Amino acid sequence: MVSQHLKRGFLGLVKNTINRVSVPLARSGHGPFAIVRNVGRRSGRMYETPLVVARVAGGFVIELTYGPDVDWYRNITAAGGCVVVYRRDEYQVDRIELCSTADGLAAFGFPRSLVLRLLRRHDFRRLHVTETTPAA
Repeated sequence: MVSQHLKRGFLGLVKNTINRVSVPLARSGHGPFAIVRNVGRRSGRMYETPLVVARVAGGFVIELTYGPDVDWYRNITAAGGCVVVYRRDEYQVDRIELCSTADGLAAFGFPRSLVLRLLRRHDFRRLHVTETTPAA
């Protein structure tokens, strides 16, 4: 119970600090960030979440730093997709799949995969994009 409360507090801190810097950076097309646009499950409100993604054939690979219980991930799985803004292009995601740790690490390449290994990251997903993207 206490750990859930601490986790929510930490995620709130991240949302109100790091995200405020990384969203404009992602929009600019510079830096390591992409934006995941998703619609809230309950609110219907549009959200933009900055993530570090790896571009792969047919889509992207993401690492779930805070696990699968964060709102943005629950929103995209409930909707069955989202929009990824990557280097100023928009990509419609139509499918979300599990990705093995080995494939996830390989997608990020060196040196990012080394950092992910050192941080013991192992929760990856593949975001499949539709054939007609980018759509910006």
